[in-house]
Amino acid sequence: MTVIDIIQEFLKATIVGICVSAPVGPLGVLCIQRTINKGKWHGVVTGLGATTSDIIYAFLVGFSMNIIVDFISAHQYVIQLIGAIVIGFFGLHIYRTKPKEMEIIRKRKQEGELRVEGSMAKNPTLYEAILKNDYFHDYISAFGLCFSNPLIIFLFIGLFAQFHMFGTESVTLNMSCIFFIIVGAFLWWMTLTYIVCKFRKNFKEKGIIILNHITGGILVIAAIATAVNAIIMLI
Repeated sequence: MTVIDIIQEFLKATIVGICVSAPVGPLGVLCIQRTINKGKWHGVVTGLGATTSDIIYAFLVGFSMNIIVDFISAHQYVIQLIGAIVIGFFGLHIYRTKPKEMEIIRKRKQEGELRVEGSMAKNPTLYEAILKNDYFHDYISAFGLCFSNPLIIFLFIGLFAQFHMFGTESVTLNMSCIFFIIVGAFLWWMTLTYIVCKFRKNFKEKGIIILNHITGGILVIAAIATAVNAIIMLI
């Protein structure tokens, strides 16, 4: 392959990463909600969790791990049903969540600094501990939400076929394509959180409550629809 061919492969891989992440479904709404509620980096971490799930599915499809792909395909409705139950409870939690002190007081100062007031200001160690745990929760929940949708496998299969990717036996090139898929996916999440942050200051406490209701409602509806479809297919 020429250098131009390699660059084209990398560009196609980046586009695939963007295409997988760009549809603003429940995960996209969740990323927006967290960015407005908690700040830019919580949105970025949420996108990172989704990107990690995409990496796994892209790796399985790209390297033709037929046993695992066949297993997930054969049990996709069971996986969807389990995922729907988890997503449903998660959506209810978000719907019932009201802006807490730690979420409301995270207003940005100049150059992205956080201003900590109230009881949290008296105990910065506790604040930092909660913040770190919050990032971990954001990452794991986003990963679980994305990974519970095995239909992403078929999306990758379609995109790989459309762009004629992984048609070479070069492991190095294929691994590089996986890397650029990650770049494309993460680029999308960074762009989304950047745009949302520009409008974040316009949201007041009431607006955050409404956003929580919308996000939670979307997740619950998506969970119910997924569960019903999975049960019908299993029956």
